[in-house]
Amino acid sequence: MGTRVHYPEEIKWEAIKLKQKGLSNQAIMDQLGIKNVSQIKTWMKWHREGQVHRFSQPVGKQYAYGKGPDELSEVDELRRKNKQLEMQLEILKKYQEIERSWSRK
Repeated sequence: MGTRVHYPEEIKWEAIKLKQKGLSNQAIMDQLGIKNVSQIKTWMKWHREGQVHRFSQPVGKQYAYGKGPDELSEVDELRRKNKQLEMQLEILKKYQEIERSWSRK
């Protein structure tokens, strides 16, 4: 029946960036062509829990053990980890901005 949709890893990362910028789920769905709001919620959960390896998994394939397929190269793992750390740094910078604005008041 083929009802599952595979979204490229780039779309998933873009959805997370847009969500962190404060866009609504509906706006993200319209902009990126995502069919179901639960996808965005799932990707955000994976991101919060540090399960970024799941972004590159094929549809329907969930790895029960470890952190993804063994065939990923060390370079790919380092790139993925770097991307996660960059996103965390962005969040921390935004938090510091908010904290500074509160202290000025």
